[in-house]
Amino acid sequence: MKILVTGGAGFIGSHLVDKLIDKHEVTIYDNFEPQVHKSEPDYLNTDAALIKADVRDKNSLKNAVIDSDIIFHEASMVGVGQSMYQIERYMDVNTFATAKLLDILVNEEHNVKKLVVASSMSIYGEGGYKCDDCGIVNPSLRPEKQLKSRQWEMICPKCGKIVKPIPTDENKPLQPTSIYAISKRDQEEMSLVTGRAYGIPTVALRYFNVYGPRQSLSNPYTGVCAIFSSRIKNNNSPIIFEDGLQTRDFVSVHDIVAANVLVMEKSRADYEMFNVGTGSPISILDIASILNDLYGKDMKPNVVNKYRSGDIRHCYADTTKLRRLGFKPSVSLKDGMKELVSWGENQEAEDRSNVAFEELKERGLVEQ
Repeated sequence: MKILVTGGAGFIGSHLVDKLIDKHEVTIYDNFEPQVHKSEPDYLNTDAALIKADVRDKNSLKNAVIDSDIIFHEASMVGVGQSMYQIERYMDVNTFATAKLLDILVNEEHNVKKLVVASSMSIYGEGGYKCDDCGIVNPSLRPEKQLKSRQWEMICPKCGKIVKPIPTDENKPLQPTSIYAISKRDQEEMSLVTGRAYGIPTVALRYFNVYGPRQSLSNPYTGVCAIFSSRIKNNNSPIIFEDGLQTRDFVSVHDIVAANVLVMEKSRADYEMFNVGTGSPISILDIASILNDLYGKDMKPNVVNKYRSGDIRHCYADTTKLRRLGFKPSVSLKDGMKELVSWGENQEAEDRSNVAFEELKERGLVEQ
């Protein structure tokens, strides 16, 4: 099979290329975004063909697409906070470039047999919650008045009592709280609608918090594990908003790759969306502590007890749907974090998180 991986030089895309290359003819399509890559990465698989181009370049994209059997669309601008002040850029790369990809699939002759799109847990907004009195509820963002009073936990929109987080399944209403999240919802929904209309098997994978080797440690807009690693490696305390007890679902990049390969091979996955996570929540404070210990440092986290605009409190995956397809996470958090740190110890890490923090402050996106 001829497989095209957009964003194939990136964190997730490169691991996917490595997995596919033994059995398939793989092409990497990547523009080497400077925010992520200072240069062409040394881990790039030389057995794969390489097209250095932007997904917004329709002619280059068309030439790559029409010669492919399977497309993994991983290319994306990633950064929740940054997306709130680089709105045009995020929508251009994520939403409109995906529209160009779909336009090619609809209007050009090609051999594409399946499209797998990288979606995100961010499209949910807040995760799932249950109220002891009212049952399952879907509260929206916490009001500013509540956040200013340092009442961090979610409140039932019906009775006003504190609610408990529960696993978030694919049927939860989507309430994206950032431009990034909106653009990922666009990617998913446009792809599924187009795939169904034209009979092109399409699958959307909603990634939860992905971590692992090759995640850019110098990009302050990437995942929290990479950001904390960069801080700790530079002997700076990790910055944690609110009280640090907010929870997420951290999933190894290797399990993300396994999910992609699974849905490529399973026709039962066609035209569906799936959560990809572990189903186990862990607090941001605990993640900072684990990384601090593994790096052998004593950098006590700086819990600022302030909030950022659009931040959610809890979200972790209900993976029942993907498990029914045969998926089972294989990398424990303990082993995955050890692998991340083992890799990270030998990587250059420029700590630019203060720059990102100041940019948010300047725009009023962080509590002053």
